[in-house]
Amino acid sequence: MPDVLRVHEDDNVIIAVKALEKGSTIKDGSQEITLLSDIPMGHKIAIRDIKSGDNVIRYGNPIGHAIQNITQGEYVHNHNVKTNLSDVVEYVYQPNLKPVEVQGDMPTFEGYRRPDGKVGIRNEIWVIPTVFCANGPVQKMVELANQKYSRTENFDGFYALTHPNGCSQMGEDNLNTQKILANLAKHPNAGGVLLVSLGCEVNNFDSFLPILGDFDPQRIKTMISQEVEDEIAVGMDLLDQLYEYTVSFHRETRPLSDLILAVNCGGSDGFSGITANAVLGKVTDIITGFGGTVIMTEVPEMFGAEHILMNRAANKEVFDKIVSLINDYKEYYKKYGQVIYDNPTQGNMAGGISTLEEKSLGCTQKGGQAIVTDVLKYGETIKTKGFNLISGPGNDLVGITNQEAAGAVVTVFTTGRGTPAGFAVPLIRMGSNSTMSNRKTNWIDYNAAVVLEGKNFDQAAREMLELILEVASGHKQSLAEAKGYRQIGMLRDGVTN
Repeated sequence: MPDVLRVHEDDNVIIAVKALEKGSTIKDGSQEITLLSDIPMGHKIAIRDIKSGDNVIRYGNPIGHAIQNITQGEYVHNHNVKTNLSDVVEYVYQPNLKPVEVQGDMPTFEGYRRPDGKVGIRNEIWVIPTVFCANGPVQKMVELANQKYSRTENFDGFYALTHPNGCSQMGEDNLNTQKILANLAKHPNAGGVLLVSLGCEVNNFDSFLPILGDFDPQRIKTMISQEVEDEIAVGMDLLDQLYEYTVSFHRETRPLSDLILAVNCGGSDGFSGITANAVLGKVTDIITGFGGTVIMTEVPEMFGAEHILMNRAANKEVFDKIVSLINDYKEYYKKYGQVIYDNPTQGNMAGGISTLEEKSLGCTQKGGQAIVTDVLKYGETIKTKGFNLISGPGNDLVGITNQEAAGAVVTVFTTGRGTPAGFAVPLIRMGSNSTMSNRKTNWIDYNAAVVLEGKNFDQAAREMLELILEVASGHKQSLAEAKGYRQIGMLRDGVTN
């Protein structure tokens, strides 16, 4: 494994693959560089002198500018680099479309085809409260139902999708909650759904069911807790009915073009963009190349790399949607008096990321070279196959819940710092560095740092796709899924009364 890594030939910084000591000599190509300070793993080193005011280049793009003269061999981080980013920007469409060519036969997985044509990868029963007041009874029903009915070849258990929302919300804030819950109620990983209302909440059925729209009463049951004597007993009777319906479904062979994958990242480090996200980007290219769908969010972590996504828009209409996606999110920051580019986080900086541009250029690697086929607003569902963007925050809980509610049946999450979190659908976690991945083997499903240790990117991407298809087919569970880690969260944007 090399001591350092250069990402792009135009870069004026390189990345320390391991911790390096002051005074040691490293090689960048034929050039020898003496280090002027200790360099932590994943952090940047100047490969030539950079004058104050000149751009610092990584991924072949500026990640900020030097705020003082930087000497060859010097440690480059937020003490001597500052972002170039500013306010709302006007953009010009300069299409750079390079359709990905895939070879071989269409890969397949074993999934559940629902009557509405959607294809899921699990056959579960979800119990969803319309309000936090019903969380306790919902959890108790799920506990009792899982004791009564065992998991089988074609039944994957009962799950409570509890949350803190549903009352004391107004206007758009309440609507955000309703859209996400309605989309989850129609998710193909759920063979059956029980919706549990308290009765007097803001998001009661009079308010919520019009958002849900038409539904199959065999698949979705409803209960108002305040209107029954024993909500647990009534709920269990309804779950009995849903169980009989749900177990009528069986897996069948489906093409990769039926798969919808969410890609997301959190706790990123200096390696994320060159290992885990880069490998996942190649997976995105394969899936979309075969006609499947990948959905990406984390809009604030597109700032500084948005021009790359805009120039991969399928047409001017999609380009305009990406422009609105970016600038609308900036206006969201301004509405609350927040600094648009107040990012990365403390953990990101500890991992070697200095500016938001650097974080974004690494984050967007998850999209590979795929053409952007559509852009969705928060709470919308996927309508177009291919590579989709959806409005949402960098916050893992809110962003991933939104992606999964939009239709993703499996999520791949990359991390450099590590996190055990799980969400509504199976989540596969990729590590960006071996130090963390080897320490947290109970969290990390795939260590993408193998590409620094001799494995080529194409081979790693094939292994990752095989893992996704194994999980999708029910042949194995991801680590988070096996531990039963599940949670959902919705965007809050308004007055709490």
